[in-house]
Amino acid sequence: MSQAHHPETWTAICTLRDIVPNTGVCALVDKKQVAVFRIGRGEEVYAIANFDPNSQANVLSRGLVGSLADRIVVASPIYKHHFDLRTGECLEAPEHSVAAYAARVYDGKVWVAASVVQPEAEEELAA
Repeated sequence: MSQAHHPETWTAICTLRDIVPNTGVCALVDKKQVAVFRIGRGEEVYAIANFDPNSQANVLSRGLVGSLADRIVVASPIYKHHFDLRTGECLEAPEHSVAAYAARVYDGKVWVAASVVQPEAEEELAA
């Protein structure tokens, strides 16, 4: 992976086979806890912040993966709020949305970009 083609800093998390299909794992990316999810048996992966602002705990990687309408979501294991895995949006309380990160599979490994794809709601309001 050439830095010239990818200005973001990418971190290898684990091999794809290390993540059971339709579950998540927690990883440290640029000193931040990130929840990384594998959807289905293929190479579809997503990453969002692991911190659930509703429960004030780092638990999203342990949530249940599913879908609501056309959205792929994880339900927080504590208060069951749903977070869109593509955007980090909290469907029940959008003001508690979390950061989303680019994720991909390359050479059998799961990689996550350190830069945020979707800023947290508080950061957007502060801008």
